[in-house]
Amino acid sequence: MRTSLLFATMLLTVGVARSQTAADSAAVLATLDSWNRGWAETDAELAVESYAEDADWTNAFGDRFQGRAALLDGLEFIFGLGFVMAGDSGANEFEDLTFLTPDVALLRSKLVRAGQQRSTGESMPDRHIHHLRVLERRAGRWQIVSHLISQAHEKR
Repeated sequence: MRTSLLFATMLLTVGVARSQTAADSAAVLATLDSWNRGWAETDAELAVESYAEDADWTNAFGDRFQGRAALLDGLEFIFGLGFVMAGDSGANEFEDLTFLTPDVALLRSKLVRAGQQRSTGESMPDRHIHHLRVLERRAGRWQIVSHLISQAHEKR
C-alpha cells in the first residue's frame, strides 16, 4: 500500500509538471523576445525586463551580476562598448523548454552572433552562444532567476 501511494504521488507530480498551459509556455518564451530585442536595440531596460530582483546572471566570459539592478548597470556598460555591439545575432536556433514543477521552468536556447569584434577591432569568428535560464513564477508572472551563458568553440 505504501509503495502504491508513493508511486501514485510520483505520477501525479510528473503529470502536474508536464501539464503546463500554452499560456505558460508562451509567457516563458516571451522572455527570450525581450532579451533579444534589448540586445538588438541596445536597450538594457528592455533586456532585463523579465529578470527577478534577485536574479543571478553569468556571461560566457565569467562576468557575474547578482540582482536585477546590478545586471542593468552591467548591461548599460556592455551596450556602450562598440566592439561588443558590432555584428548581429540571428534568431534562436533552438528553444528547449522544460517545466520542472508548475512554477519552475528550465529554458535552453542557442543563437549565433556574427560580426562581433575584439577590443582591438579585429573581427571575431561567429560565436555560438548557449543560454540556460531558470524561471520561476512569482506573483503570477514568469521571471528569470538564473541565467548562465556559455560559448561553444570549434574543437579542431
